[in-house]
Parts: sequence; C-alpha cells; structure tokens
Amino acid sequence: MERTVLVRALRLLLVSCAVAVVFSVVIGGLGGSGRTGELAVLLPIAAAAIAVVGLPVLLRGVDRMLQLVAHDTGKTPYSALAETAARVRAGSLDQAMPGLARVLAEGTGAQCAVLWLAVRDRLVSAACYPPGGQPAGHTVDNLALLLARPDTDHVVPVLDGTELRAVLAVSKPAHPFTSADRRLMTDVANGAAMLLRGVALNAELHERVRRADELAEELAASRQRLTTAREVERRRLVGELAGVTTDRMAALADQFDEAAAAITEEEVADDADFAAEAARDTLRRARVSLDELLERFRVIARGVYPAVLRDQGPFGALEEVATDLPRTVRLSGSLPERLAWEVESGIYYLAASAMAHLGDRPAVHPLRVFLEHSEARLTVRLDDPAPPKPAAEVLAELADDVERLAALGGDVQVTEDAAGGIELRAWLPEALEPTVGAGPRIGVPG
Repeated sequence: MERTVLVRALRLLLVSCAVAVVFSVVIGGLGGSGRTGELAVLLPIAAAAIAVVGLPVLLRGVDRMLQLVAHDTGKTPYSALAETAARVRAGSLDQAMPGLARVLAEGTGAQCAVLWLAVRDRLVSAACYPPGGQPAGHTVDNLALLLARPDTDHVVPVLDGTELRAVLAVSKPAHPFTSADRRLMTDVANGAAMLLRGVALNAELHERVRRADELAEELAASRQRLTTAREVERRRLVGELAGVTTDRMAALADQFDEAAAAITEEEVADDADFAAEAARDTLRRARVSLDELLERFRVIARGVYPAVLRDQGPFGALEEVATDLPRTVRLSGSLPERLAWEVESGIYYLAASAMAHLGDRPAVHPLRVFLEHSEARLTVRLDDPAPPKPAAEVLAELADDVERLAALGGDVQVTEDAAGGIELRAWLPEALEPTVGAGPRIGVPG
C-alpha cells in the first residue's frame, strides 16, 4: 500500500516538473529575447498548449520509467479486485480466480494465497498465487481441516447469504498478520461473494450444457440400439415364418393334392371304397399336419407377444416354456417387483431360446434356471451339468438373441467348466432409457 502511494506521488511530481520546465522554456526563453507587447501575453497560452499536447506522451514515458524502477503496476488491491470483477462479467473466469489470489497475496504481503471453491461438501483449490504453490484440483474435506494445514495461517469464508461459496486462505509465516491484512481479506471476501456466485452459476450452466450433450448422445445411441433390436427381431420372425411356410405348408399342400388324387373319377370308378378310405387317411394325416402347423403358429405368436409374460412376468412365462420341453427344468429365484416391458421381454426371449436349445431332448440331469433382480440389473443364469452341445455351439445358436440383448445395453457370458458343464449368464439394466440426475455437478471450471 505504502509503495503504491509513493509511486503515485512520484508520478505526480515528475509530471509537475515537466510542465514547469515547459513553461520556463517557453516563457523564459522567448520572453528573454527582448520581444514584448502582444507576444508576451500569448506566451503562457502557448506554453499551456504545448504542455497539453505533450502530456499523453510524457505520461506514457513516466509510467514506463516508474514500472521499471519500482516494479509495480500502479494498482491497489482494490483496483485489482475491480479488474477481476470486470473479467468475471466478461466471462474470463480462468483469469478472474487467479486475479483474486493475486490480490490477496500482493495486498497482504503473503508468501502464498489460495482460493478454495466450495464444491458439494468439500473444498477444492481453484487458484493459487504465486503459481505453482497449491496444485489446482486439490481437495480438503472441510474448513477445520484447511485451518489445520501447516501452510495456512489465516482464512476468511466467502458467504453468499448463508451458503458457503469459497474460502480465501493465505500463508504468511515470516511476517505478522495485521489488522489491515484482515480488513483487506474481509473486503475481498465481501466483494468476491458476488463474483463467485457468477463462477458457480457459470459452472452450473457449463455442467447442464455438458449433461444435455451427453443426454443427446445417449438418446441417439439408444435409438440406434432400438433400431438394431428391431432388425434382429425382424430377422428372427422371418426365419420362424420361413421355417413354417417352406416345410409344413408344402407338406400340407402335398397331402391335400394326394387326397384330391385319391377321389378322382378314375380311382372312384375302379374301387370307390378304396378311394374313399385312401382319401380319408390322407385327410387325417393332413389334419394332424394342420394341427401341428397351428400349434407352431401359436408358439410364434407367443414368442412375439407372450401373454403370460405380460400378466405374470418373466418367471411365469419361463415356467410355461419349461412345461413344453422334453427335459426337466428347475426354475428358481424371485422377482419382488415388475420391471419395464423391454427389460422383462429382453431377458425372457434370451432365456426361452437358451432353454429351447438346451432342453430340446430328455436328459438325466435337469436344466437349472435362476432369475434375480439385484444391483440395478435383471439377471438370468442357466446351469447345465451335461449340455447336449458345446458352449461355443450354444452361443452360436443364440447369436440373434445375444445381439438383441447387446443392443438394449446388456451382455451374455457363457463359461464351460472342466467337466464339460456350461453356465450361461445374461443381464439387462433395470432402466434402458437415459436418466437425468437429481442435480448438476458443480466443478472447478477450466
């Protein structure tokens, strides 16, 4: 403070001396040439005009000289604080917080000054002067621990109403902490409250914009996953329907053709009773084929929209699948609450497909299926101590179901033990859509 006052006094003195020299040269030099009258009246006016014109150039030279001599910017801590406020209003937060730290260090003569921002329930170092003292991003749990640090001699909290925005801390081990230092820190804290509210609001806005960008990316990825899942399901249905129409429908058509041929006029004329019996036998076989075809269509319809899954959940739907298998299936686990249709159906389709591949023939050992909802996931585990096929082949047969589950954000793992048994584990998150947190995270900008 004293150095600043001296520099300003010296600046004023130098400027006054320079103006006096101009007046002396103009009035003394020209007045001493022996000219009088009107010229003598104009000399002071001319000297003043010369001083006014040359004053800006003179001030720039004097300021440069004083800066080199005194190594001082000519600013008080309060003017530096005003400059910092202007930087905050202009949006230069990266320069505003170091500016506050510099105000503290230079104004109090401290060895080091640190600005700590209040982020949630912790204090995070945001700026330090001189640079390199306290690394940015360092945290302490609370104000008491900050006071206990050996490099902290005095702290002043920055309050915005009753909310703690920041803490100003200085280290001044070699000199006493005076009342003027305390007054300066208090004034800086009072002025910085509004500044740091702007910092916090800008950080909050930055966090909200970042979160909005993340949600936009998650939404685009979610749409892509759903598109992939729809394509996988479409391929599955096309395959199922193609299997029905190409084989069973063709066989059914042949049986009807055979029945029609059995009751032609020629066959009836040769032996009417034999022709009628042959036609009835063919139609009986066609009726069996038609029943099988209808049952197959029911299975496909159940796979597209399993009513039991909608009414009773995946546990009841898998029980229905198990009753149709030739192999014994032990279903266990519990689901205390219902989840979204996409989650339940995603796990159901994969589990039902795996049960169909592993339980398509009788076996000594039962197939064990376990359902669980924990850790924000819906999980199904299939344990088969004596699988009818290797794990790699099972995984290949489930390729479409695995792809659909992956598109929804889940995963499938198949492991094989030393005895040849396999364990298939599949899971989906309990929420497939992006979620917005309760509030934005406010961090140190930069």
